[in-house]
Amino acid sequence: MGKIIALANQKGGVGKTTTSINLAASLAALEKKVLVVDADPQANASSGLGIDIKKVKHTIYECLIGESTPQEAILRTELDRLDIIPSHINLVGAELEMLNIGDREKKLAAVLRPLKDDYDYILIDCSPSLGLITVNALTAADSVIIPVQCEYFALEGISKLLNTIKIIKSKLNPQLEIEGFLLTMYDARLRLANQIYEEVKKHFQELVFETVIQRNVKLSESQSFAQPVIVYDALSRGSVNHMQLAKELIGKNS
Repeated sequence: MGKIIALANQKGGVGKTTTSINLAASLAALEKKVLVVDADPQANASSGLGIDIKKVKHTIYECLIGESTPQEAILRTELDRLDIIPSHINLVGAELEMLNIGDREKKLAAVLRPLKDDYDYILIDCSPSLGLITVNALTAADSVIIPVQCEYFALEGISKLLNTIKIIKSKLNPQLEIEGFLLTMYDARLRLANQIYEEVKKHFQELVFETVIQRNVKLSESQSFAQPVIVYDALSRGSVNHMQLAKELIGKNS
């Protein structure tokens, strides 16, 4: 039985999609069967894994509104053992279309439940908002990884997300756990980055991943080539960091 992990933070630009793509690719390289679910209308995880959005017929949007089955929407990526359910800009409208549907917060859970036996990990890349689609992702998930950027306003908004998680636990998904806080865009030369690391560690203690994702040019470059960094440059710091993260995640769940 696989584990569903949402990557969520309503603050944009914290490295959610970068982490989703590269953690998934690293897990696949460690011989885990992985599915990425792109639940962001910007569809960056889809394009980052080499999917041409313009040519895709079935996406998570069609699955949520009942026009496609998840099996129809799953696409293979260039990496063995790594699949994706892509997204589309239409997903923006799904929130409105779902407003009048019963159990609307549980649609994604219903889509993903039949797939849990087929994968070791299902990673949901959430959009930078706490709207209905993100609520669906947190309701479907067993746990959530919260990427935190090592910058001044990093801790702003975390309390809002933690409050949302608390509400979802009490009303929709009592099993939801925090998998961990992941520090991203870390630059050890900056005093501020170290202060934020210490602060997050002080607040959340053992919930903080030991692995930190350091700032790395290859990580940014790999996205413009529509490849995970492990394919683009396996020896780069970005690749090594994500491989460490994947090993730490497997260790936590073994």
